[in-house]
Amino acid sequence: MVALVPQENMVALVSRTGRHMQRYSKGRRQVVGCIPYRYKTSKQTPSKHDAPELEVLVITSQKGKGLLFPKGGWEIDESKEGAASRETLEEAGVRGLIEGELGKWIFKSKSHDAYYDGYMFPLLVQEQLDFWPEKNLRRRIWMSAQEAREVCQHWWMKEALDGLVNRLTSQQQNQDQELDHVLKARRENLMACM
Repeated sequence: MVALVPQENMVALVSRTGRHMQRYSKGRRQVVGCIPYRYKTSKQTPSKHDAPELEVLVITSQKGKGLLFPKGGWEIDESKEGAASRETLEEAGVRGLIEGELGKWIFKSKSHDAYYDGYMFPLLVQEQLDFWPEKNLRRRIWMSAQEAREVCQHWWMKEALDGLVNRLTSQQQNQDQELDHVLKARRENLMACM
């Protein structure tokens, strides 16, 4: 029996390689990456008062000597977001919604005597694949943002993570304030009707 798989669910099991299509600016290689994240409730039987817990996905480096977020070269035939999404799929095997850029960092490569421009994006994970191009080269590990900050091997990725946590915290505080405002207005309307 043959099962048909929708094309959007197909993943090429080969990563892009080589640097002939890489973008450079002022002599610096352009790299992009994502901080994949999700929310998990901390209890097995969550109640409406439980705050969801932020988890981020880190991967092992290709040589297995450290943990980091997925990143790689931004190629001339891609948008920044498209390249970040591709690298995250190739290296971590996840797909999701790319959100607004967290920033740009200039850093020196650990393996090459060169400076790079690095751009990072949050990626709200919607799908975790069982098979992906670098499955046999890397491990992926979900952990708290604090744990990831402690184990991440790149200072600039730690700064990007701090930016993501601050952004998400600020969004939650704004939502809480809006809810408080709505509830206060409803109470005042009820009191006026009595």
